[in-house]
Amino acid sequence: LMSLLSQLGGATLLGVGIWVVVDGESFFKIFGAISTSVLQVVNVSYFLIVIGAILLIIGFLGCCGAQKESKCLLMTFFTVVLIIFIAEVAAAVVALVYTGLAETLLTATVTPLLKEKFGKEPSLTQIWNVTMNELHCCGLNNYTDLTESPWIEKYHSYPAPCCSGKQPCNESLADRSDVPGCFDQLLTEIRKNSGVVGGVAAGIAALEIASMVVSMYLYCRLDEK
Repeated sequence: LMSLLSQLGGATLLGVGIWVVVDGESFFKIFGAISTSVLQVVNVSYFLIVIGAILLIIGFLGCCGAQKESKCLLMTFFTVVLIIFIAEVAAAVVALVYTGLAETLLTATVTPLLKEKFGKEPSLTQIWNVTMNELHCCGLNNYTDLTESPWIEKYHSYPAPCCSGKQPCNESLADRSDVPGCFDQLLTEIRKNSGVVGGVAAGIAALEIASMVVSMYLYCRLDEK
């Protein structure tokens, strides 16, 4: 049962990842701004596909280990889930304790990403355009994050949200419009939905702990046999 739940979770993540890759616009329209805040920093859709595939494989290992009473498969299942659990706990601790550092690293990572790929990579461009339209913001910090990006080279203007919808959105108009960056709005959206995020994280952690307990119980029972 624990393995089946892991496989269902993996299939869900895999499905969401494929959905975002194939038709990201409909996904963002259905789930709103919080979906863009979660999915926009990097191409998280491919990350979801990879994690979903890993969970499917882990669930398969657990099912086979339980069915065939294989100590090797059960220990492999336990070890992989334990590694994932430790990584999640470490990430949560870093996010809570080093919030300022995390924000600095985020800014240092995303700004060059926008300058290099906004207007060039369709998935990232679509996610950021939806984010800026939904949250009425521009760039991560401000419009200068998009300066020298492929979007500017292609269209010779900034996206409409950078000038509060006014056109043509050139650099001087974007500067006068003083539209805020998306970073603070994204943090606000995430904090507003922190209860949901925390609940989902707690549920995942409980499932992982239960899976490890069950797999180790079966492993010990095989020793008794």
